[in-house]
Amino acid sequence: MKYKNLVLLGTSHIAKQSLEEVKSHIEKEKPGIIALELDTKRLPALMSKNHGKIELKAIRHIGLKGFLFSLFGAWAERKLGRLVGVAPGDEMRQAIRIAKRDKIDIALIDQDIEITLKRLSKAITWKEKWNFISDIAKALFTGKKELEFDLSTVPDKKVIRKLTDKLKERYPNVHRVLIEERNAVIAKNLKKLMNSAPDKKILVILGAGHIDDVLELVKEPEIRFSFSVG
Repeated sequence: MKYKNLVLLGTSHIAKQSLEEVKSHIEKEKPGIIALELDTKRLPALMSKNHGKIELKAIRHIGLKGFLFSLFGAWAERKLGRLVGVAPGDEMRQAIRIAKRDKIDIALIDQDIEITLKRLSKAITWKEKWNFISDIAKALFTGKKELEFDLSTVPDKKVIRKLTDKLKERYPNVHRVLIEERNAVIAKNLKKLMNSAPDKKILVILGAGHIDDVLELVKEPEIRFSFSVG
């Protein structure tokens, strides 16, 4: 997807297809800036040998519920990644390595992870917690799958929309914090980046579930008010 000086690439963090597409898009588009779905805390963590390990002391910064959610999310990504032979975030690591090799600027456009998890810790309700336990139990004991798709590829837009609609229905506050609020931050950061570097092509590497909504937010005109006194 393209808009002005943006080229948006939707990825899956555990898909081999995303590794190939990141490489081919950088070679084809020759961007001046690569914008990543990361923040200043997640970037060094992603490149660290201890990537995926979450320390107990993080609880005081992000809250217990945020800590447990991040712990489970990291475990689930690693488990799914092993099934397809890709470590979570490999497409981001590949983009960073190529950017450093080719001397391409990197921009981090996501919200601070501690802010996201702290807000999630406060926002999640008891109903959502129960839904989470219920959904896990259903998956473990019945083996029933809501949707079938190939983990090694990026899901198509219909599958992504069904997944996000299901998330919004079962976990409205989780959806708001993890998707809607972050989309707004990412779009705001992209607008700033576009304005500060209008002559540079910007390749945006972003989870496929964010792409459409972020692009719509980027396209929204900024409303400015001016007042005169006299």
